Amino acid sequence: MLDFINLHWIDILDILLVGLLIYQIYKLIRGTTAMSIFIGIIILYFIWLVVKTIHMELLSAILGQILGVGVLALIIIFQQEIRRFLIHLGNNPIHRNGNFLARKLFGRGNETVPLATLDELTQAVRKMAETKTGALIVMTHKSPMEAIIETGDRIDAMVNRRLIENLFFKNSPLHDGALIMTTERLVAARCTLPISDSQSIPAQYGMRHRAAVGITEQTDAAAIVVSEETGMISFVKNGEIRNISSITELRLAIEDSYSAS
Repeated sequence: MLDFINLHWIDILDILLVGLLIYQIYKLIRGTTAMSIFIGIIILYFIWLVVKTIHMELLSAILGQILGVGVLALIIIFQQEIRRFLIHLGNNPIHRNGNFLARKLFGRGNETVPLATLDELTQAVRKMAETKTGALIVMTHKSPMEAIIETGDRIDAMVNRRLIENLFFKNSPLHDGALIMTTERLVAARCTLPISDSQSIPAQYGMRHRAAVGITEQTDAAAIVVSEETGMISFVKNGEIRNISSITELRLAIEDSYSAS
C-alpha cells in the first residue's frame, strides 16, 4: 500500500545530488538576468509534466519539442554561466580538498604572503587612496591566469610600492586595466578582466568593481580596487565586495584570502 514511498538509499542520494546541483546553479546565476530565464524554464518544464500526465497529447507534443530544441538555446543563453560553473567545478574541489589533505597529513598547503609584499602593496594602496588614483590589482591564488596575463603587458618585477603607484598614475600608458601579481612578483599590467553581469552589484560601483567581481567569480583570485572618485578601498573575493576602512583591515583580508585558499 505504501510502496510508492519506498525509497532506497540510492534514491535519497539521487535527490540530494539533484538538490545540490540546483543550489550551485542558483548561486551562480542569482542576481543576473539569467535567473528570470531559469525560473521561466522550470515553470515551462512543470507545465509540460502536468499536461503529459493528464494526456493532453497535442500540447504535450508542442512543449516537448520546445524543450527538446531548447537545450541548444540554453547553451547559447547560459554560456557565461555554464563556463563559470565548469571553472568553479574544476577549481574548488581539487584545490580545496588537496590543501585540506596537505594540511592534515603534512602540516602545509596554504600559501603565505611575505611581509615585504604586504608592506609594499598596502602602502601603495594607501597612497593611491589618499590621492584618489584609480587602481585594480588582482592577486593570483591557485587558478591559472595565463589567458588574462596575455591580454596585458608582462612586467615580471619585484613588488614595489613606487612601481605600483607609477603603473596606475593617470598619465601612465599602463594605468588602464588590471595589475596581476603573485605573492612575490608583479606579473603583468594593463590586463583585461571579464566583466560581471550581476545585478546585485550596487549602482555606485563602476567598471573596475565589476571587473574585480568578474575575475573573482570565475577564479579563486582576490582583487583590490581603489576608486578614483572617492578614494575608497574595496577588497573583492568570491564575487563579494567588501569596503576596507583601514590598511590593517586590508592586510588581514589579504592574509585571510590566502589562508582560506
